Amino acid sequence: MSVSTLFDLTGKTAIVTGGTRGIGEMIATGLLKQGARVFITSRKPDAVKAAQERLSEFGEVHAIPSDLSTNEGAQAFADWLADQTDAIDILVNNAGATWGAALEEFPEDGWDRVMDLNVKSIFFLTQKLLPQLQAGAKASGRGRIINIGSIEGLAVPMMEDSYAYPASKAAVHHLTKVMARRLARDQITVNAIAPGPFESKMTAFVLSQQEGRDAVAANIPLGRIGTPDDMIGLSAFLASPASDYVTGQIIALDGGYANLR
Repeated sequence: MSVSTLFDLTGKTAIVTGGTRGIGEMIATGLLKQGARVFITSRKPDAVKAAQERLSEFGEVHAIPSDLSTNEGAQAFADWLADQTDAIDILVNNAGATWGAALEEFPEDGWDRVMDLNVKSIFFLTQKLLPQLQAGAKASGRGRIINIGSIEGLAVPMMEDSYAYPASKAAVHHLTKVMARRLARDQITVNAIAPGPFESKMTAFVLSQQEGRDAVAANIPLGRIGTPDDMIGLSAFLASPASDYVTGQIIALDGGYANLR
């Protein structure tokens, strides 16, 4: 197999949750450039429509608003997908949320919101889409699930008042391994990307100002924050035939932040 073939996704069908901005949009862009047909979803209709228009420059993209934090929302999205395609080759579980509050004041509804979207939705959306993922793997000999974790699930975050988010991402990492063991028999690999600092809505409060970007970059061994090409490169590998022998892995994409400081 040639190197170009190893990374070719022509004719493949990919799902990217939270695909309207930030890391999700980066990954969707890369998948489209590799030749995949991509379905994206997010909660806000205006954001979904705008992202679809931007992404259509790179290939065939379909979009629908969905709230994956509820079982009803995940089921509605799965039902819509069932009408669009019989098989799924790549599922990227990227939708996520965060919540900050002091330990003494952290609300239960904030905790539940983070856990419902960051952890529960990954499990139950994968469960609902499993027949289509199995159909895709049966047809091509391979299937892919890529979960988006975080370096905050690998190392204690430097910022205080972040409790549910790092706990949820640690759960995503372990769930990735458990799912990888079960789905190996179906030739579906399951891996997680644990991003460090990338530009997104969640990090805008720090990275939108040059002073904040410089302060964050100073704590990263490679001396910079992540770029879209960094995210596209790793997700392209994990989605493609090039990663056939990789499963159950949590890959930090963080410039050395989690392990080299």
